[in-house]
Amino acid sequence: MKKIVLIVLGLIVGSVVGLLGYVRFALPNVGPAPVMTIESTPERVERGKYLANHVTVCIDCHSTRDWSKFSGPLVPGAIGKGGELFDQKFGFPGAYYSRNITPAGIKNWTDGELFRLITTGVTKDGKAIFPVMPYPYYGRMDEEDIKSIIAYVRTLPALENEVPASRSDFPMNFIVNTIPHKASLVKRPDPKDEVKTGEYLANAGACMECHTQVEKGQVIPSLAYAGGREFPMPTGDMVRSANITPDVETGIGKMTRKEFVARFKERMAAARAPAQGFNTIMPWGMYGGMTDQDLGAIYEYLRTISPKANNVVKYTPAK
Repeated sequence: MKKIVLIVLGLIVGSVVGLLGYVRFALPNVGPAPVMTIESTPERVERGKYLANHVTVCIDCHSTRDWSKFSGPLVPGAIGKGGELFDQKFGFPGAYYSRNITPAGIKNWTDGELFRLITTGVTKDGKAIFPVMPYPYYGRMDEEDIKSIIAYVRTLPALENEVPASRSDFPMNFIVNTIPHKASLVKRPDPKDEVKTGEYLANAGACMECHTQVEKGQVIPSLAYAGGREFPMPTGDMVRSANITPDVETGIGKMTRKEFVARFKERMAAARAPAQGFNTIMPWGMYGGMTDQDLGAIYEYLRTISPKANNVVKYTPAK
């Protein structure tokens, strides 16, 4: 009997070791970086600038923000240099630093390697990154839009900034290898189809990621867009994302399209003012730079999703 128990235990241990070995060394497996050379045209750079600053807001996380002002606007002269830390105090399973995406930081990356990283979360060395950068959403964008972002960041002023390596805590250091998957790229919808365009833009902006509560780091699909996800502020305050479902009492059900667009424009202007009491990680100064047409399209899309009642206490000051 003892011998049988030892054999069973041996098989279990062997299986676990084998599985961990597979996850650690055989994954991620999204295929090689594509061979591509992105033509840098003025139109492409301009499109990439718009996306990176106002929709996907890459520049937000890869720059330094001034938390003495409302909504943490960007610090001039620090655009794209990286080094922002997202760690355990913000609820992450490790310490993750945004990378330097100026030409000084990506000079050794090919266009194809950047494309694979943005759309699948796999580095030039074949390593998985934790999705602080929401690459699962970017992997559902139009190939041309991703190329435009790459063309744009290559035009940023080169800033030398050595960023520490990111690291995941156990067991995320194993789990992270299972997250990347091949991109499912789509074509950008016809702007005349506002609902589809809004859906595309909401995905590109990863709106659901912040406006949905999470469990073990994963968004809860049944609570999509209902808000309530907690974000600790650098000041120690706690801010929670708003319910942006069309629920009449607790969401945006009573808000008109005009009011929705105006909210972004008003808070974009407020992002230049000193913070007084309530503050938020929401980069209003960046999202507010979207065109009225694009913001209106997002509104039209949000009106089509299932309303969910969730009365969010948006702000709790530090004790």
